[in-house]
Amino acid sequence: MRWKNAFVYTLREDPSEAELAGHRLMLRAGMIKRLASGIYDYLPLGLRVIRKIEAIIREEMERCGAAELLMPFVVPAELWKESGRWNYYGPELLRFKDRKSNEFCLGPTHEEVIVDVARNAVRSYRDLPLCLYQIQSKFRDEVRPRYGLMRGREFIMKDAYSFHIDEESLDETYRRMHRAYSSIFRRCGLDFRPVEADSGTIGGEVTHEFHVLADSGEDIVVFCDRCEYAANRERAECRREQSVAPTPENAPSMEEVETPDCKTIDEVGNFLGISADRTIKTLVFSVNEGEYLVAACIRGDKELNEIKLRNHLGADSVEVPTDERLRADTDMTIGYLGPRELKKGPLREIVADYSVAGMSDAVIGANRENYHFRHAYPARDLQIDRYADLAFVEAGRACPRCSGGSLLLRKGIEVGQVFKLGRKYTESMKMTVLDEKGEQRYVTMGCYGIGIGRTAAAAIEQHHDKDGIVWPTAIAPYKASVLCLDPRDAEANRIAAQIHDELEARGIDVLLDDREERPGVKFKDADLIGFPIRVVVGGRGLAAGIVEIKARTTGRVDKVAPSEAVEFVVNALDSIS
Repeated sequence: MRWKNAFVYTLREDPSEAELAGHRLMLRAGMIKRLASGIYDYLPLGLRVIRKIEAIIREEMERCGAAELLMPFVVPAELWKESGRWNYYGPELLRFKDRKSNEFCLGPTHEEVIVDVARNAVRSYRDLPLCLYQIQSKFRDEVRPRYGLMRGREFIMKDAYSFHIDEESLDETYRRMHRAYSSIFRRCGLDFRPVEADSGTIGGEVTHEFHVLADSGEDIVVFCDRCEYAANRERAECRREQSVAPTPENAPSMEEVETPDCKTIDEVGNFLGISADRTIKTLVFSVNEGEYLVAACIRGDKELNEIKLRNHLGADSVEVPTDERLRADTDMTIGYLGPRELKKGPLREIVADYSVAGMSDAVIGANRENYHFRHAYPARDLQIDRYADLAFVEAGRACPRCSGGSLLLRKGIEVGQVFKLGRKYTESMKMTVLDEKGEQRYVTMGCYGIGIGRTAAAAIEQHHDKDGIVWPTAIAPYKASVLCLDPRDAEANRIAAQIHDELEARGIDVLLDDREERPGVKFKDADLIGFPIRVVVGGRGLAAGIVEIKARTTGRVDKVAPSEAVEFVVNALDSIS
């Protein structure tokens, strides 16, 4: 491909809208262009990257026995109402009506549609297992789209769905997909971790996320330095160190002390001259949009994980109600709550993190304005209904799965996720098949997604330097570029075109920069775009009988005869692929 035909337009300056390297460099390299908030044009260079990632995905999906189809981007509301998600899914679901007032949405995910496809075709256990996938645009009306393709509203996604007669069959496909995803991200040249995760609004029983490790990541992944345990921070388990400690015989009696205007842990600690780990924080949560309230206690220096609390309660949602709501519905004293004589009004129970169980001589709220209790002991003084793992994990803590391992925390970018959905959608949408006994049975499902644009952006976050992108060879828009430094020199033009044509004939994606631009501009653009190999053809070099070949990753420059350039590039690409 010649530059003039490739529609490549680079920017010299960093766009003001871009915060992360992936966003900034995709804009500067002419790979994407912003059309609206969270919505981007994929320009030719960016689309080539997308297509290469898609090709890798398709090869791995074929190996898994998955068949490709394409479902509509616009989905009728009745399918979502049938599954029960129409009202449950938040404002991210873009709803609209057609001219006949029929309700639709732009699909953020396609569980409902794929069940409708399969239930009209699959009748017997003999038709199972079945795995179908698509690569298609999705739309989620993010409240704050940012970081370019990392968190856009419209995005390209690969979503696969599997159908099974039983859990054993689902387990087999889940493991196969897990291996396929690992292969996909390895082939894309990414340093990644598969981690245990929470299923969120998709639902399901077991799920793993795949995170590209990068300092710019929004998520935190936790993994053991000794065993294979890994989870995102929302899901990561804390090891239970001890049961509720018995109260010592010589323990001082609990004492109420005045703490004027001390509502926060820091204010109480500073006033009483104690550290935060000597206090117990009590929070009240509204469960299932106001169905009931629970109180949750945790050691004052720790952070409570609301997703763990929600899962522990088996709830659809938990949220912190406003102070006004609590005052209106209860007589709780906001800022001075404590797990003693707290059960008032709609409060159903008090749960506590395991960190509270091992405490002694602690400070708690007295449920009275401007007062706290000191010398509180859990076994003697606290009214806890049950203990659970409710805290976010911290670096250096003991691994919950092995002996001797410590937990490490790294930032990550989620690029894929696999779910065991179970029968969440097949039961609500009445998808059954005949089993071996001739009886109707609900089908069990799995779901497997990859954000393709996000994978491209995450690759840049992990592979860039001060000059631009350093693409992994497998997903680079072009594997090589040929720079003709003297486009008005007939011999330089001939040699550059010959090298370009011979590389193309060898099946290598190559871009010939034959612009009438200064050499410095061409060098900067080549580094910015991130071609793995750069071949420089200039009159001065040809006079000396050489062309220069530079590897983007290492910066190494080799000088070879023009007749040897093609073979050298082929071998160089083989060595870095």
